[in-house]
Amino acid sequence: MNRTAYIKSVGAYAPPKIVPNSYFNELLGEDVDTWLRENLTIEERRWCNENESTIDLCYHASQTALERAGLKPENLDLIIVSTDTPEYISPSTASVLQYKLGATKAGTFDLNTACAGFVTAIDTASKYIKADENYNNVLVIGAYAMSKYLNMSDKKTVTLFADGAGAVILSSDKNESKGFLGSRLHTEGQYHDWMGIYAGGTHQPVDQTVLEHKDHLLKFVKKFPKEINPTKWTEMITDLTSSLELKPEEIDHYFFTQININSIWETCDNLGVPRDKAVTIMDKFGYTGSACIPMALNKAFEQGKLKKGDKLIFMGSGGGLAFASAAFEW
Repeated sequence: MNRTAYIKSVGAYAPPKIVPNSYFNELLGEDVDTWLRENLTIEERRWCNENESTIDLCYHASQTALERAGLKPENLDLIIVSTDTPEYISPSTASVLQYKLGATKAGTFDLNTACAGFVTAIDTASKYIKADENYNNVLVIGAYAMSKYLNMSDKKTVTLFADGAGAVILSSDKNESKGFLGSRLHTEGQYHDWMGIYAGGTHQPVDQTVLEHKDHLLKFVKKFPKEINPTKWTEMITDLTSSLELKPEEIDHYFFTQININSIWETCDNLGVPRDKAVTIMDKFGYTGSACIPMALNKAFEQGKLKKGDKLIFMGSGGGLAFASAAFEW
């Protein structure tokens, strides 16, 4: 039987604690607000409170997606959480979410390709649905609570990274002309040690020395070439659209990793598409990693921008360096 996976619903959540740029002016003793606004469009972001964690973000975003889909938790066949800020190293965050939702019939697993995780996860979920009739409703979440891993004296990271979650429910359908159209994954592994959280795993377990040197916190080790994202995003989108016999200008909406507004605009220019086809959330939410693409999708949905038959491109990238692209028809 021919099957496809389509996006049945979307939801998002950000914690209520708003952190404006002015907070960092005081924290760092210099004007970072002007630079953030002029170069990244960031005005504020959301951070978890002390009693909030990744699972809380996942839960709220998932509840919204379930309500909009008209589904109950027991209707879910699979839950995939994409995050590199998990609730625990082990067990999976998805298993905790399954319990909290009461999704008693759902299998679970986590997926970590850093900030490319959500796109990798919807690619994975779509192929579960296409390949196996036992999977008809799959909940996919991109979640990020990076505020828990920030060095408060490192202005390269502390002003940029933020918290949030976005969720979609992918469902099965017999109409192969809609829903999931195709995908591409790519990794440039030579950059694996340029940015990340490098302590806490088996390579460098946490001990007193690690804590003193703050190696358990997020850090940029080397500066990435500024052209790497727009170059690779352009290549992957061009390849994907070409394989679908589409032109970039025939795509209605683009959803990019929201780490640098200039990379998004440069990619749009490279593709020859209007910049307003890219849905952005950086101004109010900062950089939310694996959550930013579904959060942007939720924004487009809530603003009524998504019309039946619209073609969407998701383009994610993150530490590793991992890249993931996927195309859907709404």
